[in-house]
Amino acid sequence: MGSPMYEQLKSTCRVTAFVDLRASTIWISFDLGVTGDYEGLYSWLDSNGAKECGTSVAYLTCTHPGDLMEALRKEIKEVVSLNKRSRIYVVSRDGEQFKGSYLIGRRKAAPWEEYGAVEDHSYDVA
Repeated sequence: MGSPMYEQLKSTCRVTAFVDLRASTIWISFDLGVTGDYEGLYSWLDSNGAKECGTSVAYLTCTHPGDLMEALRKEIKEVVSLNKRSRIYVVSRDGEQFKGSYLIGRRKAAPWEEYGAVEDHSYDVA
């Protein structure tokens, strides 16, 4: 037994099962490499009403069943050709906090590593 809105939607939908959908606002950062399927990803972003937020970053609200990351991973893999160099990072809200995780790929060394002056206060012991 659900809310009146749930019952109304359930009665007007022509599906055999009513799926509880959630809306999540996300920021997505992507690096598909030089030969990546940007056309496929851009098509997916455009279809989902994404807003451009700088080079290779977009903001969008997506509606999904169950776990956000699982739903995004499945949907993107269906429409974008990915390879071992593809990386997609997603930032989403989890209650009062924001959390980020790689949807596809993993973190690599930052190009700015070793540019900063970091003091070393450790001792070398022989």
